[in-house]
Amino acid sequence: MCEICARATSRLSRRAMMAGGLALAGAGHARAAVGPDAPNAIAPDAALNRLLEGNRRYARNAPLNQDYSHDRAGRASAQYPIAAVLSCSDSRVAPEVIFDQGPGQLFIVRVAGNFVSIDGLASLEYGVKFLGAPLIVVLGHTGCGAIAAALKVLQQGEILPGHLPELIANLKPAVQTAIDRKPKDLLQEATCENIRMNVARLNHDQPIVAEKVAKGRIRVAGAIYDISTGDVRLL
Repeated sequence: MCEICARATSRLSRRAMMAGGLALAGAGHARAAVGPDAPNAIAPDAALNRLLEGNRRYARNAPLNQDYSHDRAGRASAQYPIAAVLSCSDSRVAPEVIFDQGPGQLFIVRVAGNFVSIDGLASLEYGVKFLGAPLIVVLGHTGCGAIAAALKVLQQGEILPGHLPELIANLKPAVQTAIDRKPKDLLQEATCENIRMNVARLNHDQPIVAEKVAKGRIRVAGAIYDISTGDVRLL
Protein backbone atom coordinates (compact mmCIF):
# COMPACT_ATOMS: atom_id res chain seq x y z
CA MET A 1 0.00 0.00 0.00
CA CYS A 2 1.39 3.44 -0.91
CA GLU A 3 1.99 6.06 1.77
CA ILE A 4 -0.91 8.25 0.61
CA CYS A 5 -3.37 5.34 0.61
CA ALA A 6 -2.15 4.20 4.01
CA ARG A 7 -2.60 7.69 5.40
CA ALA A 8 -6.12 7.94 3.97
CA THR A 9 -7.03 4.52 5.37
CA SER A 10 -5.70 5.57 8.78
CA ARG A 11 -7.79 8.76 8.72
CA LEU A 12 -10.93 6.84 7.80
CA SER A 13 -10.26 4.28 10.52
CA ARG A 14 -9.78 7.03 13.09
CA ARG A 15 -13.00 8.66 11.95
CA ALA A 16 -14.91 5.39 12.28
CA MET A 17 -13.48 4.74 15.73
CA MET A 18 -14.21 8.28 16.87
CA ALA A 19 -17.76 8.28 15.57
CA GLY A 20 -18.42 4.88 17.09
CA GLY A 21 -16.94 5.88 20.42
CA LEU A 22 -18.92 9.09 20.56
CA ALA A 23 -22.10 7.24 19.69
CA LEU A 24 -21.58 4.63 22.38
CA ALA A 25 -20.57 7.19 24.98
CA GLY A 26 -23.31 9.68 24.31
CA ALA A 27 -26.24 7.87 22.75
CA GLY A 28 -27.70 6.78 26.08
CA HIS A 29 -28.63 10.23 27.36
CA ALA A 30 -28.48 11.96 23.95
CA ARG A 31 -31.47 10.01 22.67
CA ALA A 32 -33.51 11.45 25.49
CA ALA A 33 -32.25 14.94 24.69
CA VAL A 34 -33.18 14.87 21.00
CA GLY A 35 -36.91 15.08 20.51
CA PRO A 36 -39.80 17.43 19.82
CA ASP A 37 -39.74 18.70 23.41
CA ALA A 38 -36.00 19.31 23.66
CA PRO A 39 -34.95 22.93 24.31
CA ASN A 40 -33.04 22.99 21.00
CA ALA A 41 -35.89 21.52 18.94
CA ILE A 42 -36.23 24.69 16.91
CA ALA A 43 -36.11 25.51 13.21
CA PRO A 44 -32.67 26.08 11.67
CA ASP A 45 -33.53 29.67 10.75
CA ALA A 46 -34.70 30.34 14.30
CA ALA A 47 -31.36 29.09 15.61
CA LEU A 48 -29.50 31.32 13.15
CA ASN A 49 -31.57 34.33 14.17
CA ARG A 50 -30.68 33.70 17.81
CA LEU A 51 -27.00 33.75 16.95
CA LEU A 52 -27.28 36.93 14.89
CA GLU A 53 -29.28 38.65 17.62
CA GLY A 54 -26.63 37.61 20.11
CA ASN A 55 -23.91 38.99 17.88
CA ARG A 56 -25.70 42.33 17.68
CA ARG A 57 -25.77 42.43 21.48
CA TYR A 58 -22.08 41.58 21.62
CA ALA A 59 -21.14 44.19 19.03
CA ARG A 60 -22.86 46.96 21.00
CA ASN A 61 -21.41 45.64 24.28
CA ALA A 62 -24.76 44.68 25.77
CA PRO A 63 -24.48 40.91 26.38
CA LEU A 64 -27.16 38.96 28.23
CA ASN A 65 -24.94 36.06 29.25
CA GLN A 66 -22.91 37.16 32.25
CA ASP A 67 -23.83 34.61 34.92
CA TYR A 68 -22.08 31.42 33.82
CA SER A 69 -23.04 29.54 36.98
CA HIS A 70 -26.73 29.66 36.06
CA ASP A 71 -28.16 26.13 35.62
CA ARG A 72 -24.71 24.55 35.97
CA ALA A 73 -26.23 21.55 37.75
CA GLY A 74 -28.79 21.10 34.98
CA ARG A 75 -26.09 20.99 32.33
CA ALA A 76 -24.35 18.15 34.13
CA SER A 77 -26.85 15.61 32.81
CA ALA A 78 -27.48 16.80 29.23
CA GLN A 79 -26.65 19.40 26.61
CA TYR A 80 -28.94 21.05 24.07
CA PRO A 81 -26.82 23.14 21.65
CA ILE A 82 -28.77 25.30 19.24
CA ALA A 83 -25.87 25.26 16.77
CA ALA A 84 -22.63 23.52 15.91
CA VAL A 85 -19.88 25.94 14.93
CA LEU A 86 -16.81 25.16 12.83
CA SER A 87 -14.50 27.97 13.88
CA CYS A 88 -10.91 29.02 13.44
CA SER A 89 -8.58 28.39 16.40
CA ASP A 90 -7.60 32.08 16.46
CA SER A 91 -7.52 33.22 20.10
CA ARG A 92 -9.50 36.35 19.19
CA VAL A 93 -12.42 34.29 17.89
CA ALA A 94 -14.57 32.91 20.73
CA PRO A 95 -17.95 31.80 19.34
CA GLU A 96 -19.80 31.79 22.68
CA VAL A 97 -18.73 35.38 23.27
CA ILE A 98 -19.23 36.56 19.69
CA PHE A 99 -22.78 35.18 19.59
CA ASP A 100 -23.54 35.97 23.26
CA GLN A 101 -24.51 32.39 24.07
CA GLY A 102 -24.13 30.71 27.44
CA PRO A 103 -22.53 27.35 28.25
CA GLY A 104 -24.25 24.45 26.55
CA GLN A 105 -25.65 26.53 23.70
CA LEU A 106 -22.93 25.95 21.10
CA PHE A 107 -21.16 22.74 20.07
CA ILE A 108 -17.82 24.00 18.77
CA VAL A 109 -15.17 22.43 16.55
CA ARG A 110 -12.03 24.54 16.11
CA VAL A 111 -9.09 24.22 13.74
CA ALA A 112 -6.80 26.87 12.28
CA GLY A 113 -8.41 27.93 9.01
CA ASN A 114 -11.89 26.56 9.89
CA PHE A 115 -11.88 23.75 7.33
CA VAL A 116 -13.65 20.40 7.47
CA SER A 117 -11.27 17.65 8.56
CA ILE A 118 -12.26 14.00 9.02
CA ASP A 119 -12.23 14.26 12.80
CA GLY A 120 -13.98 17.61 12.71
CA LEU A 121 -16.66 16.21 10.45
CA ALA A 122 -17.25 13.32 12.84
CA SER A 123 -17.64 15.82 15.66
CA LEU A 124 -20.15 17.88 13.67
CA GLU A 125 -22.04 14.71 12.79
CA TYR A 126 -22.26 13.89 16.48
CA GLY A 127 -23.55 17.38 17.21
CA VAL A 128 -26.43 17.16 14.76
CA LYS A 129 -27.17 13.43 15.05
CA PHE A 130 -27.04 12.85 18.79
CA LEU A 131 -27.31 16.32 20.30
CA GLY A 132 -29.95 17.65 17.93
CA ALA A 133 -28.23 20.87 16.84
CA PRO A 134 -30.41 22.29 14.01
CA LEU A 135 -27.68 24.51 12.57
CA ILE A 136 -24.04 24.33 11.52
CA VAL A 137 -22.12 27.58 11.08
CA VAL A 138 -18.77 27.70 9.29
CA LEU A 139 -17.22 30.77 10.89
CA GLY A 140 -14.21 32.47 9.35
CA HIS A 141 -12.74 35.81 10.35
CA THR A 142 -10.85 38.81 9.08
CA GLY A 143 -7.06 38.73 9.12
CA CYS A 144 -6.88 34.93 9.25
CA GLY A 145 -3.26 33.86 9.79
CA ALA A 146 -3.82 30.38 8.36
CA ILE A 147 -5.19 31.78 5.12
CA ALA A 148 -2.36 34.32 4.98
CA ALA A 149 0.16 31.50 5.40
CA ALA A 150 -1.45 29.53 2.57
CA LEU A 151 -1.15 32.59 0.34
CA LYS A 152 2.57 32.84 1.09
CA VAL A 153 3.04 29.16 0.30
CA LEU A 154 1.24 29.42 -3.04
CA GLN A 155 2.51 32.82 -4.14
CA GLN A 156 6.02 32.94 -2.68
CA GLY A 157 6.89 29.27 -2.28
CA GLU A 158 7.36 29.60 1.46
CA ILE A 159 8.20 26.33 3.22
CA LEU A 160 6.57 25.83 6.61
CA PRO A 161 7.90 23.64 9.44
CA GLY A 162 6.43 20.63 11.21
CA HIS A 163 2.92 19.53 10.26
CA LEU A 164 1.86 22.96 9.03
CA PRO A 165 2.10 21.90 5.35
CA GLU A 166 -0.63 19.30 6.00
CA LEU A 167 -2.88 21.98 7.43
CA ILE A 168 -2.16 24.37 4.56
CA ALA A 169 -2.95 21.63 2.02
CA ASN A 170 -6.57 21.74 3.19
CA LEU A 171 -6.76 25.47 2.46
CA LYS A 172 -5.05 25.45 -0.94
CA PRO A 173 -8.14 24.81 -3.14
CA ALA A 174 -9.99 27.86 -1.81
CA VAL A 175 -6.89 30.04 -1.75
CA GLN A 176 -5.93 29.15 -5.32
CA THR A 177 -9.47 29.88 -6.51
CA ALA A 178 -9.24 33.31 -4.91
CA ILE A 179 -5.82 33.97 -6.45
CA ASP A 180 -7.18 33.14 -9.90
CA ARG A 181 -9.92 35.76 -9.49
CA LYS A 182 -7.35 38.51 -8.82
CA PRO A 183 -9.52 40.42 -6.34
CA LYS A 184 -8.56 43.74 -4.78
CA ASP A 185 -8.45 42.23 -1.29
CA LEU A 186 -6.94 38.78 -1.82
CA LEU A 187 -6.85 37.76 1.84
CA GLN A 188 -10.51 38.64 2.32
CA GLU A 189 -11.56 36.84 -0.85
CA ALA A 190 -9.54 33.74 0.04
CA THR A 191 -11.08 33.72 3.51
CA CYS A 192 -14.61 33.97 2.10
CA GLU A 193 -13.96 31.33 -0.55
CA ASN A 194 -12.67 28.96 2.10
CA ILE A 195 -15.89 29.44 4.05
CA ARG A 196 -18.02 28.87 0.94
CA MET A 197 -16.15 25.70 -0.03
CA ASN A 198 -16.52 24.18 3.41
CA VAL A 199 -20.22 25.05 3.54
CA ALA A 200 -20.63 23.29 0.18
CA ARG A 201 -18.73 20.26 1.41
CA LEU A 202 -20.91 19.92 4.49
CA ASN A 203 -24.09 20.35 2.47
CA HIS A 204 -23.09 17.36 0.34
CA ASP A 205 -21.34 15.20 2.92
CA GLN A 206 -23.03 11.83 3.29
CA PRO A 207 -24.58 10.26 5.13
CA ILE A 208 -25.55 12.32 8.16
CA VAL A 209 -25.26 16.02 7.34
CA ALA A 210 -26.40 15.94 3.70
CA GLU A 211 -29.46 13.83 4.53
CA LYS A 212 -30.56 16.18 7.31
CA VAL A 213 -30.01 19.19 5.05
CA ALA A 214 -32.10 17.57 2.30
CA LYS A 215 -34.94 16.97 4.76
CA GLY A 216 -34.78 20.54 6.06
CA ARG A 217 -33.87 19.42 9.57
CA ILE A 218 -30.62 21.37 9.67
CA ARG A 219 -29.03 24.27 7.82
CA VAL A 220 -25.38 24.90 7.03
CA ALA A 221 -24.52 28.61 6.97
CA GLY A 222 -21.29 30.45 6.27
CA ALA A 223 -20.30 33.61 8.11
CA ILE A 224 -17.31 35.87 8.61
CA TYR A 225 -16.44 37.65 11.85
CA ASP A 226 -14.87 41.10 11.68
CA ILE A 227 -12.37 41.20 14.52
CA SER A 228 -12.13 45.00 14.51
CA THR A 229 -15.89 45.71 14.72
CA GLY A 230 -17.26 42.58 16.35
CA ASP A 231 -19.84 42.11 13.60
CA VAL A 232 -20.70 38.77 12.01
CA ARG A 233 -21.79 38.83 8.36
CA LEU A 234 -23.48 35.93 6.58
CA LEU A 235 -22.05 34.85 3.23
